[in-house]
Amino acid sequence: MGIKELIEAKYWESIDNGKVRCNLCYRRCIIGKDGTGVCGVRKNVNGKLYTLVYGKLTSANIDPIEKKPLFHFNPGAGVLSISTVGCNFKCRFCCNWVISQMRNIVGRSTTPDEVVDWAIRYGANGISYTYNEPTVFYEFMLDTAKIAKKHGLFNTMVTNGYITPEALKELAPYMDAVTVDFKGSGNIDFYRKFMGVPDPTPIYQTLIEMKRYGIFIEITDLIVPEVGDSMEDLRKLVKWIIENLGDETPFHVLRFHPDYQMIDYPPTPVSTLERAAKIALEEGLKYVYIGNVPGHRLEHTYCPECKALLVRRFGFEILEWNLTENMTCPKCGSKINIKGRRHYGRNIWASLI
Repeated sequence: MGIKELIEAKYWESIDNGKVRCNLCYRRCIIGKDGTGVCGVRKNVNGKLYTLVYGKLTSANIDPIEKKPLFHFNPGAGVLSISTVGCNFKCRFCCNWVISQMRNIVGRSTTPDEVVDWAIRYGANGISYTYNEPTVFYEFMLDTAKIAKKHGLFNTMVTNGYITPEALKELAPYMDAVTVDFKGSGNIDFYRKFMGVPDPTPIYQTLIEMKRYGIFIEITDLIVPEVGDSMEDLRKLVKWIIENLGDETPFHVLRFHPDYQMIDYPPTPVSTLERAAKIALEEGLKYVYIGNVPGHRLEHTYCPECKALLVRRFGFEILEWNLTENMTCPKCGSKINIKGRRHYGRNIWASLI
């Protein structure tokens, strides 16, 4: 790919001897001539930083929004989900490692207008930036999100939360909802050993900023057996969420499945997930879910006050809907923290590239 075909990256600065510092994520990589950052997709060419993945899509699928997972934002909506290659984390258990850890630049060349056109043509209600870490294709995400909003589409992202405050500030007006993924309940040693991340603490500041900007937030926590399943760590994370984001923040406890470099670890026992969910509920979170266990009773939404079954799910599909139009419990009248509206479109599952 020649330099004329590249798009200059946002959020970088020149430093000495032709090096640049990337300020897109909290790693703030210092990159020498012809080098790339940890993500592998932002390159120093003659003292300028360029993105290598602008419009280079590896996936474009119509998904249910529940797959993100977003259970409390426009339930039942269809979203056009897009990704590139690259990631600023190096999770040894990544289920999307084929694209996240790839350092060859591949993908179908697309434009933001084309992506928005796909979403409209296939009846999606919004666009989700997902599968690999969307921060690493920030420029394309930002340009697409701006156009999507003009066409009445919402934008969501599934992220590790390592985006810097300056980059988030520009993106925030166009981002409606986020799923922020924790692993191992944010344990620092786990992040260092199994994810190649020296310090996860900036994620908490990102979440505070997201809340301040009015972005709707749901949290996931991947429970990895033997090495990332501390109930003490989970309790600390839950307490932080309640104190800083609020007790109505949807919280998804996710089951680990062996993948990538951790195929010798077992799936998370369901009993461990249930113990984690019980702790989260006891600490005061009102909406707690168990993910990656289709058919479990904690896939459903219950009224925090009267415990009435409000939304019955199986996997990513809504089977039963018992809320009023105003998103209140029909039994006791409690207001339920669901943003947007219930969508009743056809359940499209489609791969576009």
